[in-house]
Amino acid sequence: MLAGRQIIEAMLDRLDPRRFTQHATDAQGQYTFHGQNLELFESTAPEVVISGAAGTGKSLCALQKLNYCAWRYPGMRALIVRKTRTSLTESGLYTFEEWILGPDNPICNTVRRSHRLAYQYPNGSLIVVGGMDKPTRILSSEYGLIFVQEALELSEGDWEILLTRVRHTRMPFHQLLGDTNPGPPTHWLALRAAAHKTVLLHGKHEDNPMLYNHAREEWTPAGIAYLARLDQLSGHRYDRLRWGRWVQAEGAVYPMWTPHKHLVDPFKLDKYWRRFIAVDFGYRNPFVALWFAVSPDGVIFCYREIYMTERLVSDHAEQIKALSAGEAIEAVVCDHDAEGRATLERAGLHTVAAKKDMSLGIQAVQKRLRYDDNTEPRLYFFRDALVETDKNLADAKRPVCTEQEFPGYVWAPAIRTDSIREVPVDVDNHSMDCVRYAIMYVDDPGTVAYQPRYFKGLFASRDRMVQRFPRGRARRKARP
Repeated sequence: MLAGRQIIEAMLDRLDPRRFTQHATDAQGQYTFHGQNLELFESTAPEVVISGAAGTGKSLCALQKLNYCAWRYPGMRALIVRKTRTSLTESGLYTFEEWILGPDNPICNTVRRSHRLAYQYPNGSLIVVGGMDKPTRILSSEYGLIFVQEALELSEGDWEILLTRVRHTRMPFHQLLGDTNPGPPTHWLALRAAAHKTVLLHGKHEDNPMLYNHAREEWTPAGIAYLARLDQLSGHRYDRLRWGRWVQAEGAVYPMWTPHKHLVDPFKLDKYWRRFIAVDFGYRNPFVALWFAVSPDGVIFCYREIYMTERLVSDHAEQIKALSAGEAIEAVVCDHDAEGRATLERAGLHTVAAKKDMSLGIQAVQKRLRYDDNTEPRLYFFRDALVETDKNLADAKRPVCTEQEFPGYVWAPAIRTDSIREVPVDVDNHSMDCVRYAIMYVDDPGTVAYQPRYFKGLFASRDRMVQRFPRGRARRKARP
């Protein structure tokens, strides 16, 4: 074993700014930075963000910069942050531990990734990890370098708060850097770059040596396969994820959708709030189940989500029951698939056929999403509500949750506007159907006012429901 100083000197010899070993404990194979990734690595600008298509190596480059600086500047402090700490575990932290540090590295092999608070280097450097959903711990300190993964998720207020924490003195420069896939051109990050406050770099697939062989000037087999998957995308997702363009989804059904407004950090729901589930059946296409809670003043919160392909309805039914244990679910509002509903009923879940009027449903959702200077939205979604990520969908760069469907839900081009009613494109709209079912269940103007009643399959007792809604008991007694 090398002494501590010898370990540091050995690491510094290996950490060429242009290249690094894929694992710190493995001397085989080199990964070389090119193009905008190299420019990001060498930049000392106070604010720099690298944008670009999916798979260009943005996060890998940014994380290696943190690792390099941690070894180069003993005692430095850095921060890896995302909008939520949970979302970091299998994204940025996985990349950092598997591709840069190496799974057997003593810096990271002592604590489970999901419980990681920081990476302590033998030279005294420290890389803290955290989320803006729980900012107290991470924002009570100062750092020389902060890396924001998926900067598009943050609000400009979050970004500016982080700027105030970049002031640790052990590095010759201070920097707030981020990576992101492109968003709409009106996003605050694009506007901040246009105002020359932030340096915005634009990565390309050619910058990733795993996809493109610079010596031979040709795509690798992995690159050919990956680009073929991206070429299957359509609309704004194709422009953003294949070519890295900042484009607006044309004809958005819900143009008022704003992630930093409609996504909220999870909180403990009152046990007496109304709760129900909306389901859209699928097998090859995703099966979607969304859990909703309604506050006393009528605001709706989506607090849990299943979004999964190639799983039987019977398996979903058991998972829904397990996840809903102890919750008073009044009904499961379903698509009209008779076999799917029967399967849920056999599992003890009371189902209600969804009201599927598309035009009325979309208008009802729009009304709840809408907000201005004087009014707040009346429909919110918990961040990280997804129970598990469908790896096949993620690999195919398709939506894996409700919040990813919203931007791409667009109106189909009308061929003859005088005879064809306006309808959305029937692609990647499974959560959108679920949301529509849920809002129509609560808000449909043709539905009588809600009258609580006991459904078979409830996960709470009848006595509790009667005590909770005494007026409902009075109505029942009054019936002939």
